[in-house]
Amino acid sequence: MRTPLCDRLGIDLPIIGFTPSEHVAAALSRAGGLGVLGCVRFNDAAELDRVLTWMDENTGGKPYGVDIVMPAKVPAEGTQVDLAKLIPDGHRAFVDRVLKELSVPPLPDDTDERAGVLGWLHSVARSHVEVALNHPIKLIANALGSPPPDVIGQCHDKGVPVAALAGKAEHAVRHVETGVDFVVAQGYEAGGHTGEIASMVLVPEIVDAVDVPVLAAGGIGSGRQVAAALALGASGVWMGSMWLATEEYLQTMGESVAMQQALVAASSSDTVRTRIYTGKPARLLKTRWTEAWAAPDAPEPLPMPLQNLLVSHAHNRIHAASDPSVVSMPVGQIVGRMNAVRPVADVVAELVSGYEEALSRLDKTR
Repeated sequence: MRTPLCDRLGIDLPIIGFTPSEHVAAALSRAGGLGVLGCVRFNDAAELDRVLTWMDENTGGKPYGVDIVMPAKVPAEGTQVDLAKLIPDGHRAFVDRVLKELSVPPLPDDTDERAGVLGWLHSVARSHVEVALNHPIKLIANALGSPPPDVIGQCHDKGVPVAALAGKAEHAVRHVETGVDFVVAQGYEAGGHTGEIASMVLVPEIVDAVDVPVLAAGGIGSGRQVAAALALGASGVWMGSMWLATEEYLQTMGESVAMQQALVAASSSDTVRTRIYTGKPARLLKTRWTEAWAAPDAPEPLPMPLQNLLVSHAHNRIHAASDPSVVSMPVGQIVGRMNAVRPVADVVAELVSGYEEALSRLDKTR
């Protein structure tokens, strides 16, 4: 399972894994792939610096990357405008009512609540880039497409390639024109922010449209699917959802036991694409929380980052409640294969063995 991408990034396997957990990212890098740490949860640049220092010390000298959330255009945010004042009272009342109806308890008084919204702001994402480039990272990926040109130049000056997610071939072309080095072709099946085109159609379209390496994302959770992605022309795979059901994830997100219980019990039809998480279309696990937002009396989700600000306190309460039926979590349709909580190394080993079995089966058809 080796492609030219491996030589370019200094990895053994063309498996790139996005995760908000440094323990998962480090374990994936040690297993031969490239762990990519999601930075959006870090509101404090100093905290991110501490975590990346931990990554430096716990990847066994293997490469790793980071993922930021930065729009290409610089928005006016939080400086002249108080974002909290832009949230309608009716939306706040709806969230409070739903939490009460779902029996989600208040947070304990001593809870260190995550602010949630700050990591989605452009200025904070820029601070993430500044911090990350002071560490030996091998990739910066942007979940919202191409970063601004000056940020791409800043990364290239440090010898760090840039990856950007794309849900359409024309998006991929624009990314490459701005200087992006890798395109992540993310299909409709994926968790989190996702477009309208399925991976089987999207990946070859983007491979044919650009002259840079393409990573296939969306609906990949087995070696057979890795083989299919490479057969479609991808240079590697980008996986996110599969790492949520790993033992290492709990080492970072200790309150996520209920979330993992919900994921393990879910089928591939138990997800929904909605704007209620961030304001942009994202695929989430279908629960009583998402059903409440789909009810006829629910308000329309607010634009990013207001929606995230609106629901961040609710998400903190939901995580603390440990109730699988109300979990709010981005996850792809591959959740139907996530039937047990396992170590990262076991997931990687199964991907490799499944890939080899798929190639052997195809070889017999010749």
